[in-house]
Amino acid sequence: MTRVLILVGGFALLGAMAVDTLAVIGRHTGIPLHGSIELVQAALLVSGIAAMVVATLAGSHATVRLIIDRTPPGLRLWMQRGSHVLAALFFIALLCGNVWIAADMWSGHEASELLGIPYRPLRIVAILGIATIAVVFLRQTFGRTPK
Repeated sequence: MTRVLILVGGFALLGAMAVDTLAVIGRHTGIPLHGSIELVQAALLVSGIAAMVVATLAGSHATVRLIIDRTPPGLRLWMQRGSHVLAALFFIALLCGNVWIAADMWSGHEASELLGIPYRPLRIVAILGIATIAVVFLRQTFGRTPK
């Protein structure tokens, strides 16, 4: 699953870079690429969510090692578990907000201004990604020793 997420996120990032490159070239040649910002934003959403899920699965989120490394092993384990619980609660709160907005806007036709990119699939990607991150943090908390 990690490899698939890396590929999806990488291709989305390459797509964003290609669109932005074409937009810059177009501006300098007098042939602007209208809607390039909307395309880049959609691609960065996919890339960012994929990167966050991969980082969570690998246990490679930023931590302050200055304090953790100086604590006894038993306390260190509790601090890591507490950190994962707080992270899970943060992503659950973020998930609730995203679900609330999606439910509120579901019947409306939300789309970007120039290209008409629908927001509904992008919201679904964000919701699934955030839910996955919260579940992984909870599994790391209550499962084996947290990373």
